[in-house]
Amino acid sequence: QVQLVESGGGLVQAGGSLRLSCAASGRTLRRNEMGWFRQAPGKEREFVAAINWSGSTPYYADFVEGRFTVSRDHAKNTMYLEMYSLKPEDTAVYYCAAASAEYDSKWYEAHMDAKRYMYWGQGTQVTVSS
Repeated sequence: QVQLVESGGGLVQAGGSLRLSCAASGRTLRRNEMGWFRQAPGKEREFVAAINWSGSTPYYADFVEGRFTVSRDHAKNTMYLEMYSLKPEDTAVYYCAAASAEYDSKWYEAHMDAKRYMYWGQGTQVTVSS
């Protein structure tokens, strides 16, 4: 049974930074693509960033505009999301997710689709004050 646990969220002022972590347990996810999504109150969940199994190919939503960096550490079975120049509109619960299939070639065209991810964390709150 795979478990994903996010951490690192919190309250930060606009322009500040945070580093989110997503620790996996149960089995290694080094062969699975992973991603970050977020959901703000009253809004649908949206794609934020994703990274392929090797860590060589990251993807970002347009609204990121170079402010976030996704990475992963296989030795720690952990994925990260470093967020800089945070804006009030970045306020949301951030979720990490792992794709259901290993070495999922179809993921590269569908990395923004939440349906490609089977394993989800419980979320971590990020609040950016103006």
